[in-house]
Amino acid sequence: MLIDDRVMNGQERISFMLRSLYSQHGYERYRMSKFEEYDLYSRNKDFLFSEGVITFTDTTGRLMALKPDVTLSIVKNRKDTPGSIQKLYYHENVYRVSGAADGFREQTQVGLECMGDVDDACIAEVLRLAAESLRLCSPDFVLEVSHLGILNAFVDAIAPEEKVKQAILACAGQKNLHGIRGLCRENHVADGAEDALVRLLGLYGTPRTVMPKIRELAEEYGAGEMAAQLGRAVAGFTGCDLEDRIQIDFSATGDLRYYNGIAFKGFISGIPGSVLSGGQYDKLMRKMGRKDRAIGFAVFLDMLERLTEEETTRA
Repeated sequence: MLIDDRVMNGQERISFMLRSLYSQHGYERYRMSKFEEYDLYSRNKDFLFSEGVITFTDTTGRLMALKPDVTLSIVKNRKDTPGSIQKLYYHENVYRVSGAADGFREQTQVGLECMGDVDDACIAEVLRLAAESLRLCSPDFVLEVSHLGILNAFVDAIAPEEKVKQAILACAGQKNLHGIRGLCRENHVADGAEDALVRLLGLYGTPRTVMPKIRELAEEYGAGEMAAQLGRAVAGFTGCDLEDRIQIDFSATGDLRYYNGIAFKGFISGIPGSVLSGGQYDKLMRKMGRKDRAIGFAVFLDMLERLTEEETTRA
């Protein structure tokens, strides 16, 4: 299909390229209603990017909501497919409280979900598509990848209490090493018990440079197989033109109550905050009564406004 760049703005052009990329890899377009029953979001508030939800009562008396998230709707409205894979992509608007503005904003996302009998090859493909998505937005990007199971194993070893564990994980997501040590002292954790976690969070670099160190460290904490899974997920980047854009970084976390395994975030130079976020979310699937495994990501097109504005100015 031919398109005329002259009638498309920057976001529209990026959206078209992303949708074409996903379609070429066998992902089918998924369309959904603007509305869902509010109960879906009230039961899964921790999974949402913002707490605010716009609600209204429909003509039948049901409390409805303008959707603040796409993944929850897809999980709710699809069925398990044992032994097969569902590959879906979407281009949808969500309604959230913006961190950069007061009140709600309509925000546009393009993303994909891979559900079903998800294996290492599926995970590697989704990671590759995440990197390719970032490259379509800008050549100056970084995709940060972690494994939440490994991080969890290290935190469990030093913080058996859930409240302390969550506080340490919050610090890990900010790479606040001083905060981690402070929490350990405040909660009478044995001296030096957090040293391995601090070492793990200090590992940052391409898979080729840091995976040997991660494997060695993970073996000591019974996380050897999870380190092997991480290695398999990123192995395809070694030696390719994307290698230097892929960074292992254990501060790339999500909510551990829903996410598991591989997690990742994408950043573009000149734009504060991540423009892409994703990971495995088998825990969310179980919470919603699903047996399938799942991994996906979203590209936040509104975050790219500054980038497309600069392109327009240069033009």
